[in-house]
Amino acid sequence: MRVFALLVMMACAAAADCGRTANTAASPVLVELFTSEGCSSCPPMDALLQRMDAAQPVPGVQLIVLSEHVDYWNHDGWKDPYSSSSLTDRQSAYVRALGLNTPYTPQIIVDGASELRASGTEQMIQILQKAAVTPKVAVRIGSLNIEPKSPAVLRARIEVDGMSEKHDADIYAAIALDHAESQVLRGENTGRHLAHVAVVQEITKIGKLEKQKSFGQDFQVKLKPGTDPTNIRIVVFVQESGFGKVLGTALQKSAN
Repeated sequence: MRVFALLVMMACAAAADCGRTANTAASPVLVELFTSEGCSSCPPMDALLQRMDAAQPVPGVQLIVLSEHVDYWNHDGWKDPYSSSSLTDRQSAYVRALGLNTPYTPQIIVDGASELRASGTEQMIQILQKAAVTPKVAVRIGSLNIEPKSPAVLRARIEVDGMSEKHDADIYAAIALDHAESQVLRGENTGRHLAHVAVVQEITKIGKLEKQKSFGQDFQVKLKPGTDPTNIRIVVFVQESGFGKVLGTALQKSAN
């Protein structure tokens, strides 16, 4: 993909040396893609998100991605099996909070603070690197375990270091399929085999981070019936109230 190749080259040029950050801990940046299987413009961005996730092209940055499938395309011939009205609501809330014109697909929001447009590769690099140098609170996901019940139950320990944070914030856990595929039978993508990464099944608020305090809590959630417990990732993020900036995030995958 041309956009991805340009992204890699410009990221390396901006870092002056692709290997210079090898010994430095990467700064996590949350990349949320609002997408739909009913939208013919979305597959290229779905593919770009997969490449971002797999290749991690920006030196010094850990791109933590989420595919959030909206439901307003479902009336155009194909009902996206991964779509959710709650994710449509999340996108609309971002549009209001960021003063954007309208929700659309594909639309990317970075760290809850900036809209990323794939048409401008230089702008993409600038937004991702700006997000990376913004101070973050440390988020840790420990003791991840999925009990093979019916339905399966995911358990984890969530810890957040908020000692340097000056404002209260909300803590969320996104449960996502590590990868997913569909054969689209109707709509704009009729006949296409689509692949996705980090497909959100639900986003749950698990607590509140009080300013200049730390947070620690055991978390559990039932997975949707039929979910493969080896095909799960959990993304925990801390976000200012009212769909504000993402202050920190972390990713953990289930064992394959």
